[in-house]
Amino acid sequence: MKKKTILIIVIAIVCAVVAWLFLAGPLSATKAAEADEADAMERLKPVGPTFNADSAYAFTKAQCDFGPRDMNSVGHDKCAEWIIAKFKEYGCEVNTQKADLKGYDGTTLKSTNIIAHWNPKATTRIMLCAHWDTRPWADNDPDSTNWHKPILAANDAASGVAVMLELARLLNQLPDAAVTSDADAAQTLMATRSLGIDFVCFDAEDWGIPQWSDQADDGDSWALGAQHWAKNKPGDYAPRYGILLDMVGGQGAKFYQEGMSLQFASDIVAKVWRAARQAGYGSYFPKSSGGMITDDHIPVNQVANIPCIDIIPYYPDCEQSSFGPTWHTLDDNMEHIDPATLKAVGQTLVQVLFTEE
Repeated sequence: MKKKTILIIVIAIVCAVVAWLFLAGPLSATKAAEADEADAMERLKPVGPTFNADSAYAFTKAQCDFGPRDMNSVGHDKCAEWIIAKFKEYGCEVNTQKADLKGYDGTTLKSTNIIAHWNPKATTRIMLCAHWDTRPWADNDPDSTNWHKPILAANDAASGVAVMLELARLLNQLPDAAVTSDADAAQTLMATRSLGIDFVCFDAEDWGIPQWSDQADDGDSWALGAQHWAKNKPGDYAPRYGILLDMVGGQGAKFYQEGMSLQFASDIVAKVWRAARQAGYGSYFPKSSGGMITDDHIPVNQVANIPCIDIIPYYPDCEQSSFGPTWHTLDDNMEHIDPATLKAVGQTLVQVLFTEE
């Protein structure tokens, strides 16, 4: 009887151990991942210069001051000259990629991709990009009488370029002298490493088939400038990764993890969302999926073979559009640009660049 009891006890212990091992494996892996994340957060505090949201706001407004910048318009051409001049003012080498592209309706679009290179001699490079053209039709406006009117596009174009211009301005202010203290180290990190930044402003992104058209939309009518760039980029151009900025200044914006970005470059998504938390802006970057988007990053990934993610807002509870209430409406103007959103995205990118190894 005693032996039987002992045997039962032994069997119970063995079963308990097996059950613990079965459950402990996944739990241990989860805890290890959480520990690694916590360790990374502890080791990497906010670094780099302060992103000036007021400056980025002013850059956004300056573009809007040209009026709508839809393809083949006077405002479009004048804004292109301004963007080129600003990047040059901030020490970048700038070149353009001009092309006659065909819109969905057969319109010839005089397209200009603008490419600005900071530290152009560096062989290790990061690509930041945004489109700079504006939607020629407010086809999502709640008032149908506005559907054929061009939009000012403060958020859906100007904000992304504005963030890139402010980053170029900050980089241009980095001292060239050798680092002499820990405080200087944070400010001169980019200057002392062989890292270069390419700011790519894609044109002809927003000439996609309007909602009032009876044509089927397969996605190919969008991102025409990025498609052209991806097919015609320099053969030896191979940055570590790219980050696309689209609509990064809207009120109430939160940047969920875009599905195609997760598919093509999940490690870069993790890097950027971690940087947002380290910089103190994790609330703007939820660790949740926000759906899949057809955007400029698609040809960059699929054609140019450059891993590229999209920082783009997702409004899950907005009836007007999951891109927010002003998307492709006449309300996409400076009244609905929030410097706090520009700050969150800009400081996150500073964190990414200044922790790049």
